[in-house]
Amino acid sequence: MLKVVCFGEALVDLLSDRIAGKGKAGGGEEQFRKFPGGAPANAAVAVARLGGEAYFAGMLGDDLFGRFLLDALKAQGVKTDYVRFTDEAKTALAFVSLDESGERSFEFYRPPAADLCFRPEHFPPEAFAGHGILHLCSNSLTDADIATTTLHAAETAQAQGWLVSVDVNLRHNLWQSGAADSERVLALVQRADIVKMSHEERDYLATDNRLHELHEQLLQQRPQLLLITDGPNPLQWIRAGGHGQVQPPQTIAVDTTAAGDAFIGGLIYQLARQHVAPATLEAWSKSAEFDKALQFACACGAHAASKAGAFPSLPDQQSLDAFLSARSHHA
Repeated sequence: MLKVVCFGEALVDLLSDRIAGKGKAGGGEEQFRKFPGGAPANAAVAVARLGGEAYFAGMLGDDLFGRFLLDALKAQGVKTDYVRFTDEAKTALAFVSLDESGERSFEFYRPPAADLCFRPEHFPPEAFAGHGILHLCSNSLTDADIATTTLHAAETAQAQGWLVSVDVNLRHNLWQSGAADSERVLALVQRADIVKMSHEERDYLATDNRLHELHEQLLQQRPQLLLITDGPNPLQWIRAGGHGQVQPPQTIAVDTTAAGDAFIGGLIYQLARQHVAPATLEAWSKSAEFDKALQFACACGAHAASKAGAFPSLPDQQSLDAFLSARSHHA
């Protein structure tokens, strides 16, 4: 099993108890329940719950919420050796509202936030020792200093022969201008071996909606595999000389907050379990194991969408088997 390091933000999701635009069932004021979250933290938990060796690397505030997140990561089996604390900023918060189909909208209390304070020197020398997989997201690009740290992590991992995964995961309201900097995001994406993005994110990054040109541009650089998600619709995969799609299991969406993180976590778990490295990724992507891994990852995403919260919705092998069994009985 390869070591997996997920770097970036861990934050507290404050999830509304009502559907956006509608009153709470039974009346009463809207209330928010506290859940641990943050895309790379969710991905680390997804890997750990499935049985992988997952580390989270990031900065937490030396506050109530930061300690809550540290305890939550540990409770899920994530190794926290690379977590750092600061008193220079508070732990980030995200208020999450849901619509009737379980789709979420976010209101972030960031910046300032502790996760933006992580610097290259906060990675210990052993962080990228041995063989492993580094997973990154675009939310650690929203200001210049944290972007420098994120690109440093990608380049350091690559130099050690690690596989690098990037989830585009755009949250436009985290950027000072109110819209993600496409050039900065693409600078990270171009350093990845595997890129996951939703079809909306792909469309945003494609100049003048030239989707094929974006695919070709990326595949001529470092990325070897592009994964384009579309909620319950088929997942598209694209590599040099080939493309295809996988239909996720159908489920009733309750909360899609961590569905994408569960998907990428499930895929990373399979990559780590099968010891896939940059040099072997192309051959692996042409094998039967590739199809099985994508089906597994899609099932992880559907499982997460069917439950509330981020960490609580991420499957372990037992809950995933039960979820798939229930789907087959209803088919």
